Amino acid sequence: MTAKVIDGKAFAATVRAQVAEHVARLHEENGLQPGLAVVLVGEDPASKVYVRNKHASTIEVGMASFEHRLDAETGEAELLALIDSLNADPKVHGILVQLPLPAHLNSELVINRIDPAKDVDGFHISNVGLLGTGQKSMVPCTPLGCLMMLRDHHGKLAGLNAVVVGRSNIVGKPMAQLLLGDSCTVTIAHSRTKDLAEVCRRADILVAAVGRPEMITGDMVRPGATVIDVGINRIERDGKAKLVGDVHYASAAAVAGAITPVPGGVGPMTIACLLANTLTACCRANGLAEPEGLTA
Repeated sequence: MTAKVIDGKAFAATVRAQVAEHVARLHEENGLQPGLAVVLVGEDPASKVYVRNKHASTIEVGMASFEHRLDAETGEAELLALIDSLNADPKVHGILVQLPLPAHLNSELVINRIDPAKDVDGFHISNVGLLGTGQKSMVPCTPLGCLMMLRDHHGKLAGLNAVVVGRSNIVGKPMAQLLLGDSCTVTIAHSRTKDLAEVCRRADILVAAVGRPEMITGDMVRPGATVIDVGINRIERDGKAKLVGDVHYASAAAVAGAITPVPGGVGPMTIACLLANTLTACCRANGLAEPEGLTA
């Protein structure tokens, strides 16, 4: 068996096109322009790349982009004051504080200062609680992207056995909640799970989000299963830097029915879903119908 490759790059392009269409309609019919504010503190190279990409994507779909770049020495009071001003700004519908923050800043305090309705990362404790209890919330972007791809591939997910390997607050836990919301039977596993291979082999849907390069191998995959690889790990191989996932791609692809590659799988969906969340936040703030197919 050779697995179908789930092309996240192509799927993300489709999502961005849908967002752009909705944004244009909002402007034409309601005079609205969704706005995304991104706050970057410090000079972390990877964060600077992410912020630059988010800015370009935001402009591309017709949204307003508000960038705030602060020195690494910025104090907590100054950062919180900025967030308060963005919370109060009607032109801003989504707020994202780029992580990680410098060590002297309390990330939980900062994230929870964001208005939950504008928390397009879905990290605010109120959104975590709403998602966990099956209520309307802002959903973390990466799990939302995974869910969209799974729905596109499978159609209905009800009754499927899903195993999520990883228990982070950013991916593992919300992914499990989303799959439960679509009536999957869900197991959360992790690096300390006893007989992890056997647990994984029960899965119709296997989501790897554990942060360990190529930890999931082909002998851990049920024949015909759908494998979603969230991991992005930089390793050295044959003297060269290489990006690999949490799944050993070659061995898993020989067994699985469908699989996401790394790079080009889940990664492109994260920014696409950030844009989708900003659009959703704008619609909710103005009492308008949410865009179909772009929410959980």
